[in-house]
Amino acid sequence: MTPPTDFNDRMLSLGLARVSEAAAHASARLIGHGDEKAADQAAVNAMRDQLNMLDIKGVVVIGEGERDEAPMLYIGEEVGTGQGPAVDIALDPLEGTTLTAKDMPNALTVIAMAPRGTLLHAPDVYMEKLAIGPGYAKDVVSLEMTPTERVLALAKAQGVKPGDITCCILERDRHEDLIREVRETGAAIRLITDGDVAGVIHCAEAEITGIDMYMGSGGAPEGVLAASALKCMGGQMWGKLLFRNDDERGRAAKAGITDLDKIYSRDELVRSDVIFAATGVTNGSIVKGVKREPNFIETETILMRSKTGSVRRVIYRNPIR
Repeated sequence: MTPPTDFNDRMLSLGLARVSEAAAHASARLIGHGDEKAADQAAVNAMRDQLNMLDIKGVVVIGEGERDEAPMLYIGEEVGTGQGPAVDIALDPLEGTTLTAKDMPNALTVIAMAPRGTLLHAPDVYMEKLAIGPGYAKDVVSLEMTPTERVLALAKAQGVKPGDITCCILERDRHEDLIREVRETGAAIRLITDGDVAGVIHCAEAEITGIDMYMGSGGAPEGVLAASALKCMGGQMWGKLLFRNDDERGRAAKAGITDLDKIYSRDELVRSDVIFAATGVTNGSIVKGVKREPNFIETETILMRSKTGSVRRVIYRNPIR
């Protein structure tokens, strides 16, 4: 039987979950061992092996660096059997290498897939990010606003005081002024050490996580992955690429980006239907980490499709051989 050539997101979603689960299984063996590179490489190898079993013509557009940095899943690498639909793939085989090495919460394996040419080919630079969950008027907050204005606008939209707003921000030296300004509004801040894909996802489930807004700078590739998740779950997101030198501007040019000051909306970061999967490696606020039981290994995966807005939580128990 000839594999279909259209983007059959329903059929592909389960295969994507298997890719994410395999990477989690592989990296979980190195939880707490203090070796970030080994944990990352284990996830990469497992993710590549599973991707190459899928009937797709896949190209990695968000990956682990340039081709000369192989054996990582590099930008431009072709994966899949070469049959079936042509797709873009964004991935982070182990989001939270430090979290895994230190056995800290919220390490994930993350992957998204969309029709070819619909995911932003974001270079490996920083991106300023802003995200909120569903249910708000369009552009109730924006990157052009100051952090203070964002908090006040969101509080007004919710009908609450600024002190009732909680923002998620990466704990980095570069965010000292941002953190200070947000706290001066009276808003609370949940600082995270790593994993800003998870940080953005938290906004989509504010009633559960207590996070109303994500802001701050982090990796641009992770921004595309986060936008993929929000497109499935609902919510608004904006991103602006940040360049520190000519080398980084050259990376943008190589990726086909000409407007270096553009602010991308969620639907410009992800321009079509997308499927997204994330599997827990260590226990976290989104999914549980890998759990070993006598004769079994268990994972939890969140699997989402933007076309239907469906969000599945998949528990997978696999015999240990």
